[in-house]
Amino acid sequence: MTCLSLICPLDRAFFSRNPRRVARELLGKILVRDYENVRVAARIVEVEAYLGVNDPAAHSAAGKTARNSVLFGPPGYAYVYFIYGSHYCLNVSCEREGKAGGVLFRALEPLLGIEEMARERAVALSGPRDLRRLTSGPGRLAEAFGITRARDNGADLTSPLSGLWIGTDGSHPGSIRISPRIGITQAADRRLRYFLAKNPFVSGPKAHR
Repeated sequence: MTCLSLICPLDRAFFSRNPRRVARELLGKILVRDYENVRVAARIVEVEAYLGVNDPAAHSAAGKTARNSVLFGPPGYAYVYFIYGSHYCLNVSCEREGKAGGVLFRALEPLLGIEEMARERAVALSGPRDLRRLTSGPGRLAEAFGITRARDNGADLTSPLSGLWIGTDGSHPGSIRISPRIGITQAADRRLRYFLAKNPFVSGPKAHR
């Protein structure tokens, strides 16, 4: 790996594994957006794994289509979709090429470019507690990072040249908790949601955190 400002991009082999393993090991890693004159970065604190054609809740459950083709590989690419007619969600493709799998990003802890995130979210920051409003939830974090399907679907998340990528600063994520996924009706009992224990940026009501 080549380090860039103390954040080293993850390689493709990291993502070429079962989404469960990828999801768990993504906790503590860093999502980065590079603009021309500013970097936006946040630590990954909550994710959900989706297991491909054998997972009724996954977008790939019905097979490969033009819409979901990124999920079928290669691994390490952004899959972005629009939901509820109001916001985008960011996922990363997993598994070897040809086998569907992905991880949904549910919450981040802001590190760099906080003012830029607040502008993208149109949020006025009056204190530390307001930071949670920036990236706690899949729609919020996508908006804070300026993520859209037109701009980012298919982006290589292993390459800083894409402008949107995932890296590590070598820090340890701390205690990890596992629970059922949130906001789905199919396969809702599967324990495929991974999050950092006691992290204030984890999404959902207090019972989920």
